[in-house]
Amino acid sequence: MSISRIAIAPGYTVSRILKGGWQLAGGHGSIDRASALDDMARFVDAGITSFDCADIYTGVEALIGEFIRERRSGAAVQVHTKYVPDLDTLATVTRADVVAAVDRSLSRLGVGQLDLVQFHWWNYAVPRYVEVAGWLDDCRRAGKIAQLGVTNFDTVRLQELLDAGIPVVTNQVQYSVIDRRPAASMTALCAKAGVQLLCYGAVAGGFLSDRYLGAAAPAAPLDTRSLVKYRLIIDEFGGWDAFQRLLQTLHAVADRHAVTAGTVALRWVMDQPGVAGVIVGARHARHLADLGRVDALRLTDGDRTQIAGAQGEARGPAGEVYALERLPGGAHGSIMRYTLNAGPRIR
Repeated sequence: MSISRIAIAPGYTVSRILKGGWQLAGGHGSIDRASALDDMARFVDAGITSFDCADIYTGVEALIGEFIRERRSGAAVQVHTKYVPDLDTLATVTRADVVAAVDRSLSRLGVGQLDLVQFHWWNYAVPRYVEVAGWLDDCRRAGKIAQLGVTNFDTVRLQELLDAGIPVVTNQVQYSVIDRRPAASMTALCAKAGVQLLCYGAVAGGFLSDRYLGAAAPAAPLDTRSLVKYRLIIDEFGGWDAFQRLLQTLHAVADRHAVTAGTVALRWVMDQPGVAGVIVGARHARHLADLGRVDALRLTDGDRTQIAGAQGEARGPAGEVYALERLPGGAHGSIMRYTLNAGPRIR
């Protein structure tokens, strides 16, 4: 299986399909350590050498670090982590806190330099994100970080970072056939500034798959936070019936190419302007065959026109990337966990 690669910074390439780590952090079912390590090896051997994780994904940095230590040969692995200060510390976070968080990620991963650190800021009403990003850039200048990115930054605040001279190379955002918020203004800024998009949510937590074609709307409570999150996006899109019509369209396109609806959904995101790669939450290596088909699939103009037609009845989601998720007391914000650095969870 061949997975294409792309440069997101001079001399630094990643696989265009990246293995996500959120599903390994708990809340998505039990994790067997040996199986998780074996799956990582199979992904890397298949050409998916780039992993996405975060300081707040409990245990994931350490698990990837264990994999790196045990892997004796084969392709190099790229690990993208995050710096996510807790919501209640935004007003008080210090340079020393930033350095300590970077050092903690270095220790967990067992590496001398972090490949890419993606910076997230919960609340723009606490306007210290430029200052804190500057401290991350100091860590880059000191050699602890190779590349800087952001995650879920909107257009205005990303522009502020760029104007301040922060060398942002990527913005990780939610992007899918049912959530096209990055296309509103983000892709134009990224094209102008040379920032590339790394996209999560491309299959909406698994909703964009043949499994849900023709299925009744799932009733609460849903099994995982991921399903809750993307069920809310389906509601923003236009509800379950509109979603089903789009899923039927994806299935029709998929049938023409002898692939699955999820494969078409992933390829659609990969083909959008400014998108360097998609982050897939595949916990198991059994998904590898389908992921290889994503890289090989080439949608036609007719395919894209048909998909656009089904998207045409969408009500939303509207606005900037991650704006709904930032609304205090809103349905989308209610599932967020804002203090994952606190307490005994961090090791």
